[in-house]
Order: sequence, then structure tokens, then C-alpha cells
Amino acid sequence: MLLLMELLKDWPCTVSGGEFRTPVMGITENSSKVKEGFIFVARKGTHDDGTFYIEEAIGRGASVVIIDRMDLTVFPADVPVVIVPECRKFLSYASARLAGNPSKRLKVIAVTGTNGKTTVTHFIGQLLKRVGVRAAVIGTTGFFIDSVKTKCEIPHMTTLPPEYLHPLLGICEEEGVTHVVLEASSLGLSRNRLDHCEIDIGIVLNIGNDHYDEHGGKRAYLNAKKQLVQMAKTIIVNLDDEQCVQLVENALVRLVYFGQDSSAGFHVSDERLELTVLGHYNKMNAMAAVTALIVLGYPMDEIFQYTSTLKLPEGRLQQLERDGVKVFVDYAHTPDALQAVLHTLSNFCYGRLITVFGCGGERDRGKRSEMGELAVLYSSSVIVTSDNPRSEKPLAIIEDIMKGFGGDCSVVEAILDRKNAIRKAIFSAAPGDIVLIAGKGHEKTQHTANGLFPFSDYKEAEHALLEKTVLDLKYEKE
Repeated sequence: MLLLMELLKDWPCTVSGGEFRTPVMGITENSSKVKEGFIFVARKGTHDDGTFYIEEAIGRGASVVIIDRMDLTVFPADVPVVIVPECRKFLSYASARLAGNPSKRLKVIAVTGTNGKTTVTHFIGQLLKRVGVRAAVIGTTGFFIDSVKTKCEIPHMTTLPPEYLHPLLGICEEEGVTHVVLEASSLGLSRNRLDHCEIDIGIVLNIGNDHYDEHGGKRAYLNAKKQLVQMAKTIIVNLDDEQCVQLVENALVRLVYFGQDSSAGFHVSDERLELTVLGHYNKMNAMAAVTALIVLGYPMDEIFQYTSTLKLPEGRLQQLERDGVKVFVDYAHTPDALQAVLHTLSNFCYGRLITVFGCGGERDRGKRSEMGELAVLYSSSVIVTSDNPRSEKPLAIIEDIMKGFGGDCSVVEAILDRKNAIRKAIFSAAPGDIVLIAGKGHEKTQHTANGLFPFSDYKEAEHALLEKTVLDLKYEKE
């Protein structure tokens, strides 16, 4: 708990009405999450305006209202209304203060990149556990302590909003965690979610074009990534990615490079880097993780003892196998990621490579035809299906994908229903074939115009493999 006056003493603001010494117990920008004594941040969003929910928030117990505009005409009685320059920045500041600024006492590592964030954060968490460090991982697949998923009430987001992040860091501290590894998405950075979180090490993995549309162009996307460079005390950079190297030019912090080239501080040609995970890109992910531990001060010889134990997180080349048919479920939803996975699988596929994939709605349309072209290039057959169409028409997305190969190709089939697409791919596979189901990975829902519905690629593949076995046995008996 803090008094409002304590919270505001170092923050530019104007206060109207109410009691300046009001005690505050928490903060949120979601009126349905307000509890007694909370601050309600009435921010104007892309689709909604928080000022419409002030009355509801006060009814739920809000003791303070924060706005960043002068156009509020009706001020609530007996409740302080604080006008600040920017709601998002204040939300971040106040969340950290109310949680006791736990990031100041933790070692925080933040990972950004178009691809590989989840894998690298989990690799770092696993290596820290091996060297005897109690570490937490926060990101796309949830909240983990010592590589064990931990239940907590947080939204399913790559980078948590500050009202969730800082209390969660406080829980980490209470649980004896000393190191926290988190994913820093471009949207999270641009929306100030990591402001007022002290970051010891930032990692810049790669830069693709998947989020240009969401940011309003390439420059805005790069500027979002650059925020991590300005926030962290040390930056680890992929020397093989030219845009990453350009991003850190003129940086005023310590820079450490990793990559294939021997001129990198730590390069992947080192024979001691033993891995059981597939793919060159995962070798690069492992090197990024190893570099983080070296920067933390752990001996290289000790770290390399454990690289062979690294395991991929859920939904990253997650494998099922039955009756000689291998199925891989992977989150690849960008051209770079899809190409990396297809290239990896094609190198050890002795039969046919069958690819099932789609593209999400309300995301970069330019990547769709490119991903279609890549799928056909590497695969024996391709089934294009629905991913998370959101408000877009699934058939329109599929049409965009199929432009990558002219829309007429004998090895391509479009099946709108994702479950049926997965079943068709697996039922058509023979021993020695590989089926890749790409795009959703760990996700447990399908996001359509009608809402969120339960759906798991892994479970659907598991069911289809079992059903295929049962039918094969039936045919053999007949």
C-alpha cells in the first residue's frame, strides 16, 4: 500500500478533487479487475476508451482515476482524478512502485526477435537450473519456475502488461527466484510494458517483417526493438543478422556478439556445443542462451557440459510418432521460421514431407504468398488451412497464401477446417513420411470472428494417429 501523494511525488501530474492522501492498494486499466482501493487507469485504446468505464470502476472500489486527456467533462465526486502526460508510462511506473520494484533485486534477461524468443528464454532457464540457479521464465507459453509450469492468473500474452508483470516479479522474489528470463515482443516494447523494469541483459536474435503492419511500418517496428537496446545494461546481438547489427549501432551499452563467424565473441562452430535438438536455427538459439550465461559470469566449460540436455519448449518441433509416421507440431508462423523448420525436416526425411499450415488473420498479409511458395518448395504435398483468422474471412486468407504458387498446383490442397486438414495429412502418410503442422504450436484455441474455441494441433494429431492405427488394423483383419 502507498498513499497517493507518495506515488505522485516524482511524477508530473495535475490532481482534481478527492483526498490527496488516499491510500492505494493496486492499479489496473481493466475496469472488471478493479478492487477496493485500486487506481483505475482510463486509457484510450485502439478500439475502446477507458473513460467510458470510470463509473463502473468506482462502483467496484476504485479510489483514484488516471487520465491523460483534458476532455473529461464530468469528474466523479470524492474520487481524485489525476491527469498525467501518458497513461501507459504511468501504469508502468505505478505498477513497479506498488509491487516494491522487484526488478531492482532480480537479474532480468529480456529476449527480443521475430523468431526464437520462446526457445531462447527456455534454454536460458534450463541452463540456469543446471548451474544451480533458481530461475523463472515468463512468456508465450506461460510462467515457469525451475522449468516447471506454475499456475497464476495472467493473460496469454508474449510480454505481460506491467500491472501483471511487476506483481509476478514480486512472486518470483518471494519464491526465492534470483533470475528472471522474459520475452520482449515488439508490441510489448512499443506499448511501454517493460518500462520501469530494470533489465540486466537484452538479447536481439533476429529481425523479420512479420509485425510491420501492426506497427505501421518497418521504421516503427525497428524503433520498438531499439527500445530494448536503450533499456538493458548489456546487449547480446546476433552477428549474422545484418539488421540486428545495424540496430545496435551507436549503442551506449556493452555489446556482446554471437554467430557463425569466428569474429563473433561466441560462435556456433565451437565443437563443444553438443545438442540433441534439431535445426541450425536451434543451434543459434542455444548459442544465444550460452552467451547469456557467459555474460552472467558462468565458466564456458561448465555451461557446455549441459547443452546436450537442452529441450525445446511445447509447440516447438514437438514430435509424435506412430507406425513409422512422424508428426511435428511447430509454432512457425513467419516465412523465416517456416523455411527454417522445413529445411531442417527435409534434411532427414526419407519419405514424403507433408505440410499443413495457414496464416493468421489481421497480421502481415505480405507474408502469406511467400509462405505458400516456401511450403511448396520444400514439401511433397501441402494442405493449406485456417489458422487464427480472427475477423478476416478464412477463405480470403487461403487465397492470399495460394498466390505464392499461382493458385493452381497439383501438390496443394485447400481444406478450410483445420481438424480435417490435419486428419487428411496424417491419413495420407506412410511409414517414413513426415507431417509438419505449422503455425499454432502450443496454442490451445482457435481465434475466429465468432470468438475463441478450444483447439490443439498436438491433440488433433494424436487423435488422428490413433484413429489411423485403428483403421489400418481393421483393414488388415479384413
